[in-house]
Amino acid sequence: MRNNTTRLDHVVLWVADPVAAAAFYETAVGLTPVRVAEFAEGKAAFPSVRVNEDTILDLAPHRFADQMRMLPGSADSAGHPVNHVCLSLPAEAFDALRARLEEHGVPVSGIDHGLSGARGNATRSFYFRDPDGNIFEARHYDD
Repeated sequence: MRNNTTRLDHVVLWVADPVAAAAFYETAVGLTPVRVAEFAEGKAAFPSVRVNEDTILDLAPHRFADQMRMLPGSADSAGHPVNHVCLSLPAEAFDALRARLEEHGVPVSGIDHGLSGARGNATRSFYFRDPDGNIFEARHYDD
């Protein structure tokens, strides 16, 4: 990891059940859980799942909304998922993710081609929703 570039550190998702959400992201999406046992034991405020060595998704329980005081109106964000979060994967991992989601009965969209993103136009992409209604796009680029 290099400390001389700007990068995405984390995205906080509101979830009804952080342990169940972590299980979904581990089994259906293939992400690595972080602090799930500690959360279940009351030793961590929330669990996370690791996207890569630089980025995690924090799984914040809705009950934390009243504790969001960093800016006026922050508590109002509970239950309002972002438009979508996009995961960029190598082609093989893209195919594996789609197959794993389908095996877990997670509805997925059709395949789109050429959608614009951080690295230009993606070769393929599709969308899926987590159990809390957060929408994800999965894509890959030809490198």
